[in-house]
Amino acid sequence: MELISIGKAAKQAAFQLANASTAQKNRALAIIANELEANCETILTANAKDIQLGRETGMSDTLLDRLLLDKDRLTAIANDVRNVIKLADPVGSEFDSKILENGMSLARRRVPLGVVGVIYEARPNVTIDIASLCLKTGNASILRGGKETFFSNMELVKVIQSALEQAQLPAASVQYIEKPDRELVSALLKLDQYVDMIIPRGGAGLHKMCKENSSIPVIIGGFGISHIFVDESADLEKSLNVVENAKIQRPSACNALDTLLVHQNVASEFLANLKARMQGKVTFVAEPKAKAWLDGAEKLRASLEGDFDTEWLSYTLGVKVVADITEAIEHMRVHNASHSDAIMTNSLDHAERFINSVDSAAVYVNASTRFTDGAQFGLGAEVAVSTQKLHARGPMGLEELTSYKWVGKANYLVRD
Repeated sequence: MELISIGKAAKQAAFQLANASTAQKNRALAIIANELEANCETILTANAKDIQLGRETGMSDTLLDRLLLDKDRLTAIANDVRNVIKLADPVGSEFDSKILENGMSLARRRVPLGVVGVIYEARPNVTIDIASLCLKTGNASILRGGKETFFSNMELVKVIQSALEQAQLPAASVQYIEKPDRELVSALLKLDQYVDMIIPRGGAGLHKMCKENSSIPVIIGGFGISHIFVDESADLEKSLNVVENAKIQRPSACNALDTLLVHQNVASEFLANLKARMQGKVTFVAEPKAKAWLDGAEKLRASLEGDFDTEWLSYTLGVKVVADITEAIEHMRVHNASHSDAIMTNSLDHAERFINSVDSAAVYVNASTRFTDGAQFGLGAEVAVSTQKLHARGPMGLEELTSYKWVGKANYLVRD
């Protein structure tokens, strides 16, 4: 019954938000940003509780890093909200306008989705990202974070709801499911009378559970094995810089490099340089050919079945030597290349072949996979990175949180 009450309140809030002006929504966002900074100490104290509990339960360092908030990160989150204010409000904009032969003017007008349910894990910044993007697009949101972020999220939601009330918008525009019971997640997935879309942000298990149990449309995203293929024509020194960035800059991110594929004609030189550059920084998980070239690395083991299907989210890197671009593309096709994948090459032909053949949400030529991010793409924050093909793909910004309705205008027109 409590979840039904949340759903009803969200539906009513969505109705009010759909009629809110851009100025009113932006005012709420500005208050949220300011209140995040004003309540910094309270939020960080709550986050410290989550970090301590995470350590006590044996959470890995990379997951603790995803969970951690500090003053700089909180300031960055507040600034992300301010960036959303600067973005154009898609709601109400019209496209594909035309005049029919019968004199009717017809256009598609962007409208909010309604109520968005988001299930996510150890990322407290996601709470603010979702709330700000949903608010800007006139959507109500029901959030369910992981138990590992409980104290952080409770304080963040307090800030959000207080800001909404100050902006004279319903506090129920952003609601949080406080109880960690997994049964409530299953119940949320069946709340199709009130919820219009489910967005899971987490591992493959969470996405599978949502797909199999939801009676509400689900946007699948955030999971996928990220690859870089170093072609024989590539500038090897520059490629090494890109590989290092993609793996080490933030290994816990979903767009961090998981598997490195190297053309056999450059494997000897490139892997020797890779070993020297990343010695001690990463654990190499290598198939036999690659393992031979990486012999002597401080952290090295032979690959096992399933390793190339693993999203590492840590300082671990799968390495494989391939015969050519054909084998690289085939490896990626078999091993879940659906998120962010890149080729290092100076061959225009190979670049185009890679772009056309690799079926990922984001494909790069001579650039790090770490760029798959709403802020980096100029979308402001993101609610998720979709790896499916319907409705939205890649970083989901404002437009991806809208639908449209056909609007026809005429002079008392009747159909013949």
